[in-house]
Amino acid sequence: MGQQQLLLIILGVIIVGIAIAVGLSLFSAQSVQSNRDAIINDLNNLAAQAYQFRIRPSSMGGGQGDYTTFAIPSKMKTNENGTYTAAPTTNTIVFTATSAQNASNTIKVTIDSDGKLGTWVYSGDFQ
Repeated sequence: MGQQQLLLIILGVIIVGIAIAVGLSLFSAQSVQSNRDAIINDLNNLAAQAYQFRIRPSSMGGGQGDYTTFAIPSKMKTNENGTYTAAPTTNTIVFTATSAQNASNTIKVTIDSDGKLGTWVYSGDFQ
């Protein structure tokens, strides 16, 4: 084999290696983004449930204008997307979600007395 053919083979191997590395990087980034979107969706559902609890009268199992007794339903505390915790006060509730893929990836969101989602705080790969 000539020197030119060896150089072309080496160049081909390098290009294929770079293509594989780029493909893996794109797949990993898509996986993180997909997990982040799923957690945001879960937090939106939890926020809606919390607000419904707050505005429901206590005679119907609600909070009577108060978040303090709200608890995340046991089936929603953890799922394939992550683990969720709540820190309720009278007029606000802070949900914290920890990714099931990587525990350093978290999202915190505050829900106000009107049920509006306020400050979103992302950490880890979610930033």
